[in-house]
Amino acid sequence: MSTTDAPDESEPEAGDDSGGPSRRDIIKGTIGGTLVAANAYLFNNIRQTSAAGDGSPGVRERFSNQLKLTVNGREHFVRVEDQERLAETLRYKLGLTGTKFGCDRAMCGACTVQVDGDPIYSCSYFTKDAVGQEITTVEGLSEGGELHPIQESFIEELGGQCAFCTPGMIMSAKSLLEENGDPSREEVKDALEGNLCRCGNYENEIDSVLTAAERM
Repeated sequence: MSTTDAPDESEPEAGDDSGGPSRRDIIKGTIGGTLVAANAYLFNNIRQTSAAGDGSPGVRERFSNQLKLTVNGREHFVRVEDQERLAETLRYKLGLTGTKFGCDRAMCGACTVQVDGDPIYSCSYFTKDAVGQEITTVEGLSEGGELHPIQESFIEELGGQCAFCTPGMIMSAKSLLEENGDPSREEVKDALEGNLCRCGNYENEIDSVLTAAERM
């Protein structure tokens, strides 16, 4: 086949007038215009639904709501998304970064906080479910600039090695000691079994809790 037989893409396609738009140009323009119109229609409907405030289900559910949370004894009004998790709210909206994201799968315990005195994994707990309850994070343990006995014990007994898991460990320990002020070593192990330590510093962490129990 000679080179003259190969189609020349620079020339207009058959049926087009010289210098006029090709079928490809027309198709591109049609698709682009359709997408622009569809986006405008969609976002206009979102704005109208949000403004109407009629409680209709659907896209409006993705909009945020302002909630009142009680965290470390203080009330906060926070705008949160429908599916926002408590760990996200604490860290990114209230600046309480002692609560850590570890596995993000409710398995490692680094995100442990107390809700009405119970230890929970805040990475899998919806913020809206904490409304009307007392939320306590590791930042709320100290009083008047003085560390809580559990915090002091973790420092003295070297309970924190890299210390990434330490806030969650401390919050689990607090829940235990509030329920059982004189736990055995085995009971401390059971209470901390939901908190993983990547450094393997478990013996010092258990010692820290037992020392704190003697001081509380």
